Amino acid sequence: MKPLDPRLLRHSAAARGYLAITVALGVAATGLILLQASLIAHVLAAAATGTGVTVLTGALGVLAAVLAARAAVSYGGEVTALRAAAAVKSQLRRRLTDHVLKLGPSWLDRHRSGEVTTLTTRGLDGLDAYFARYLPQLVLACLVPFAVLIRVGAADWISGVVIILTLPLMPVLAVLVGRHTKATTQRQWQLLARLGGHFLDVVEGLPTLKLFGRGKPQAEVIGEVTDQYRGAAMSSLRVAFLSGFVLELTAAVATALVAVEVGLRLLAGHVSYQTALLVLLLTPEAYLPLRAVGAQFHASAEGAAAAGDVFEILDTPAPPVVAASARMRPKTSAAGRRVSLRRDTIRLSGVTLAYPGRDQQALSGVSMTIRPGDRVTLTGPSGAGKSSLLALLLRFAHPTGGCIEIGGVDLMSIPLDEWRNQISWVPQHPHLFATSVADNIALGSPEAGRLAIARAAQAAGAAEFIENLPQGYATGVGEHGLRLSSGQRQQIALARAFLRDAPLLLMDEPTAHLDAASAGRLDTAISTLMADRTVIQVTHRQTRAHGTGRVFMLDQGRLRQAIVPLPTSALTPVAVAS
Repeated sequence: MKPLDPRLLRHSAAARGYLAITVALGVAATGLILLQASLIAHVLAAAATGTGVTVLTGALGVLAAVLAARAAVSYGGEVTALRAAAAVKSQLRRRLTDHVLKLGPSWLDRHRSGEVTTLTTRGLDGLDAYFARYLPQLVLACLVPFAVLIRVGAADWISGVVIILTLPLMPVLAVLVGRHTKATTQRQWQLLARLGGHFLDVVEGLPTLKLFGRGKPQAEVIGEVTDQYRGAAMSSLRVAFLSGFVLELTAAVATALVAVEVGLRLLAGHVSYQTALLVLLLTPEAYLPLRAVGAQFHASAEGAAAAGDVFEILDTPAPPVVAASARMRPKTSAAGRRVSLRRDTIRLSGVTLAYPGRDQQALSGVSMTIRPGDRVTLTGPSGAGKSSLLALLLRFAHPTGGCIEIGGVDLMSIPLDEWRNQISWVPQHPHLFATSVADNIALGSPEAGRLAIARAAQAAGAAEFIENLPQGYATGVGEHGLRLSSGQRQQIALARAFLRDAPLLLMDEPTAHLDAASAGRLDTAISTLMADRTVIQVTHRQTRAHGTGRVFMLDQGRLRQAIVPLPTSALTPVAVAS
């Protein structure tokens, strides 16, 4: 971990004003330290010669004012640094959230959401110590020793030479200790992130764990990770205490050397009493900021380590919004033309998809044509690539080969918001937010009125159970919709899709949690409500595929065959990759 991470300053534009004030207050504190030492030496020297208190009243008043000013500067520096920390944390959290949204679900599938949550909350909170204590001390450590050295050298050059020879020992020892601190702190933070992610998984899967009697083993796993985290934390504290002891000992020995040589020369009459007092008062101030910055370095190490993980995510390149390869652009580009799924054809040409870290391709050479108003069903065994094909159309993933064109325009060249505004999506496991039923249905159409929401619920077969809830459409569904059954959550997700006036409806196992009667009613509702729209449905049950328009089978990422249901008059020609 570097003494000053430039990435924190680069990603903290909102805090630069506060940091400038912190530096200015550090300069002021340096001047006050020198003035305070000079005044104390003057007062004590004058008192030793018999000068009365009345004569020293002015100097004592100025000294009191300097002490008050130094306290105010210290308080102002910490307050300003805390404001800087708050600004940086807010900015980093916004950027991290925006970037994770750009990375999309495919990236999040490879990372534990609990660890990202811990990083965004508890991890970035550790920056308070970095900005409020470490950075101000770092500023003082850069200013005060040199200012003290210049002042002491001007008063007594011999003492200045002793300080010059001993002062470099402090940063050298701090660097040696800091190398060990980096490893222990990084391990401590990784264990904390793992603990947070695992605990979130346990909480979310608690019903399943209780049902299968696996609650106690998971509690033991959490206990083991907690013990490991405790050990790592204690190891970090041990390093901090030992490094503090080493720095304190070094500073004490160096100060003692200056005190001994000044005392001997004072007895011999080679230095004045006031000069000796000034040197003895300023010498500890030269080492104090270096000792303090070493201690605060350990206190802020966890926040800096978490910030490093944040920067690693921010540096992860997001999927391109616009195709960068000329090979992937259609020859008949329609630049500037807005595509519309109500009139334009979706054409997949040799599309291939490979996820990072996987040897086998999710999709291989898939070619098909989907015209406006088509109803297409994708079927096949689990892992065949059905959901991956939907992910491509949703632009959660991007083709690693081939291209997808909409009315002759490459999908990658269409603005993301413009494309997704034309899509409704019903995932296999829909997410409901901890708000009311009405708000969950109106998620994609926040301007919709209560009557439109009720019609969508009626079409999805959800109106009956919603009206029987304690507060009807105003009833809260709880976190992840846990107050509802799986089938009810699915029906609300379908109502959400029906309410959104989108020309393309994508559904991943929409009837997986419904009984046969409800599934039949849903098919009828889809046929009625989506008569003039394009519907692409995924199912692994071939028996549900018949009578639902065109049906394609995916097997190991390839379109092996097309199952032709009755009536055949609804079919549209399609090219199937060999």
